[in-house]
Amino acid sequence: MRQYLEKVMNRADLTLLEMEEAARIMFKEETSDIEISAFLTALKVKGETSDEIAGIVNVIREKSLTVSQVMPGVIDNCGTGGDGSQSFNISTTAAFVIAGAGITVAKHGNRSVSSKTGSADVLEQLGVSLDMTPEHMKILLKDNGIAFLFAPHVHPAMKRMMKVRKTLGVPTVFNLIGPLTNPIELTTQLLGIYRRDMLEQMANVLHQLGRKRALILNGAGHMDEASLAGENHLVLLERGEIMQFTLHAEEVGLPVYQNEELKGGDAKENAQILRDVLEGKPGAARDTVIFNAGLGIFADGKASTVQEGVDLARESIDSGAALAKLENLINYSNQIKQEV
Repeated sequence: MRQYLEKVMNRADLTLLEMEEAARIMFKEETSDIEISAFLTALKVKGETSDEIAGIVNVIREKSLTVSQVMPGVIDNCGTGGDGSQSFNISTTAAFVIAGAGITVAKHGNRSVSSKTGSADVLEQLGVSLDMTPEHMKILLKDNGIAFLFAPHVHPAMKRMMKVRKTLGVPTVFNLIGPLTNPIELTTQLLGIYRRDMLEQMANVLHQLGRKRALILNGAGHMDEASLAGENHLVLLERGEIMQFTLHAEEVGLPVYQNEELKGGDAKENAQILRDVLEGKPGAARDTVIFNAGLGIFADGKASTVQEGVDLARESIDSGAALAKLENLINYSNQIKQEV
């Protein structure tokens, strides 16, 4: 580890292969917490390159549980978190709307890290099991079109890194890469990120990770979700080509709401908001979910424009298809509990 630490401390960038080797060393038991902390801090101070981010993601994924060998046409819409907005679980709610539109969603997520309620917390509150095996996840992806991949279960090697991160107490590359580490070979991705300065860089990383198409966004107010409050900044990755653009909700026929109207609460409160949205309750939460799900449908390529994506997202809710995806996931979870 010392050679890589010294190189980074001298503000030299690591190649993809060097970063992969450094990451493998990090995960070895004989590597001390101090060495790991020093390396992550030095990397943060220098500034992570696309190769360095892709390298550590590759190693995390090679150490993850195999959920599926080949499953083309799967999307994830997980965000990085860290925007400090304390919003309800927008991307988790949107995942069911995207699935209701006929797109297979492998929703990767965790318990709360920087917010009050993480995706795992709210889904557990709704009755979704977090103890599913890779085989359960495969069945759900095939039969229901959506499954939840609980990060600690699919990334057992990350347990030690969580301890180091908590001890260190400052943001590192791990605060950025959660959504990139989905163990499924995703074809497309919607990625919300709290750092607007990294939109193009994350598009390059997703290209290195094999995404055919992806949409990376930073919302108004620097949310890691698309916001109805103002101008959203986006980058579209299309077979290696990158296009930057901005988008306001009014351009796709959605009303303006301030971000404060999206604040959530504990797991019970956020679970109720999620269910209310899928049951069609009008308001800021529903329209925000429609916006984000519409962007996810566009990111997947099922919609050729964001407007078409928004229309399909609204139809997914109004038809009951989005709610059915949630109910199927809950029912399958109950079956699993009965089998144990």
